[in-house]
Amino acid sequence: MSAVAPPLVEAPFATALVELGRRRDDVVVLSADLSRYTDVLPFAEEFPRRFVQCGMAEANMMGIAGGLAKTGFLPIAVTYGVFATRRAYDQLAMALATGPSRGIVVAFLPGITTPFRATHQAIDDLALMRALPGMTVVDPADATELTAAVVFAEAQPGPVYLRGLRGAVPRLLDEADGLPTREVRSGAGAALISTGLGTQWALEAAALVDAAVLHVPVLKPIDAVAVAAFCRRYETVTTVENHSTVGGLGTAVSEVVASGGLGTRVHALGVPDAWAPAGSLQHIRAELGLDAESIARRAA
Repeated sequence: MSAVAPPLVEAPFATALVELGRRRDDVVVLSADLSRYTDVLPFAEEFPRRFVQCGMAEANMMGIAGGLAKTGFLPIAVTYGVFATRRAYDQLAMALATGPSRGIVVAFLPGITTPFRATHQAIDDLALMRALPGMTVVDPADATELTAAVVFAEAQPGPVYLRGLRGAVPRLLDEADGLPTREVRSGAGAALISTGLGTQWALEAAALVDAAVLHVPVLKPIDAVAVAAFCRRYETVTTVENHSTVGGLGTAVSEVVASGGLGTRVHALGVPDAWAPAGSLQHIRAELGLDAESIARRAA
């Protein structure tokens, strides 16, 4: 891995959200008392009449978003991943995901990116959202993709669940048309398939063992053609995700392999079937075997 740190982009979600608001007057942003911590304050300041502060009431926020969606608006409900999915799952499913309905849920603190334990770790959100009929599920890798994901989500015909990255976000990838599943690193060694923050981890590990890395930003609907084509080249692929190994990327890739009748083995790395520890991201990664050296060793 290069010793040069990737450049940082300050609040790319905030910038993309304001730009979307300027282009569309039907966009309404909702927050559950976390405006300062989810990069929506710039939108609220520029469009106060299109910003709804719901307070610490995520279930109510999803109900309001569902009502807005069914009356011609494009609601964007923003909160932490655990609150959007575990706390408000029923309302999200019934109010926002039943159709016809178009709405976007943006979920911050994905996976193990919080120093707290189970109360704030959204390690099962992708699995929960993949299970909802018609829900598009997106896990951007960096600032470039987070910006593109806002535009992508706006264009979808149904509801979208989008993991958010706040504050200064690294820029790892070049711009592309939309959110393609793409090979972001070629290599002669192991094969890694990753999504979201897991792609940064995969790239760190790939540099140690000369691995190829396929990045999958859209988990549902997954690009089965691209994933299958990559898997056919290898006897074993290792998935890397900032999420439980149950129901997320590893499961989605396994479904592609099984349905395609491929002989590739899938080795899933992520949060195991257990609650992750508390602490810094570096500490949690090391404890779970998700640091670069551990991923490289387990994938080789």
